[in-house]
Amino acid sequence: MSTPATTPSAGAVAAVCAGFGRDVEENLAQVAAHVEAARAQGVRLLALPEACLGGYLSVLGRGRDGSGDELPADLPPVMDLDGPELRRVAAIAREMTLVVGLCESDGAERYNTAAIVTGDGVVGAHRKVHQPLGESLFYAAGDTYAAFDTPAGRVGALICYDKAFPEAARALALDGAEVVTCISAWPASRTAGAADIAQDRWTTRFNLFDAARALENQVVWVASNQHGTFGSLRFVANAKVVGPGGDVLASTGTAAGLAVAHVDVPAALETARRAMFHLGDRRPDTYPATLAQGAPTREPVRA
Repeated sequence: MSTPATTPSAGAVAAVCAGFGRDVEENLAQVAAHVEAARAQGVRLLALPEACLGGYLSVLGRGRDGSGDELPADLPPVMDLDGPELRRVAAIAREMTLVVGLCESDGAERYNTAAIVTGDGVVGAHRKVHQPLGESLFYAAGDTYAAFDTPAGRVGALICYDKAFPEAARALALDGAEVVTCISAWPASRTAGAADIAQDRWTTRFNLFDAARALENQVVWVASNQHGTFGSLRFVANAKVVGPGGDVLASTGTAAGLAVAHVDVPAALETARRAMFHLGDRRPDTYPATLAQGAPTREPVRA
């Protein structure tokens, strides 16, 4: 675990690196333990991993061409945003803002969802838009991006593979997000994996995406990840906080734990954007119509 020695002027933000399985009670107890550890360090915003409330898929399924026949032994339990599990998360959160991952259902479809939760309940949610390697066999895709006002500032959420698409993070930045949380169950490569997880090519990609998305949007980027293994998956860990200049402020590396950064978010953004403001310097009039977006807005931006 890496924690900078800066003075907490406006609280801290943090990301969790830990393993979560199917046992919901055990997961909630683990969430509570991480929250208490973070609270003791002055954390106001804490991102927990993708699927932390019910576990991820135990395998990555069929490829885009339909190849492969692996199926998970079971699926994560379905939860409602206004259900008992999220109410318990709200009770754990109290004055903090938490981002947690769950399998949500609208009664017809399952979604891989990130819920932004405070002591008052669910503030907002993001349904994972981009689906890798057969995830679409088990989840429907979301189709919107929105940032939400929280006690920790204006926060947006993405999930795992979403970070590979610049448009997703940009949509949140245009919606006024000061902090973007990207919760993950990002695995190591299964076809050319490295014995040392730190040297794995998917670890490199995970870390590159985090730095690039923070820098190009000049936001504070909080990236959680699962740790250890689940079924045939081995996770790359590397939960981190990245500053608006693309600099890693805190990281767990390949270990489990908390990556905590004491950062005054508004001040950090103001400093990063003082000379060059990437969002303000955009030229949407020159971009193809499929890429162009208008001026920053607080209305949800559709994919």
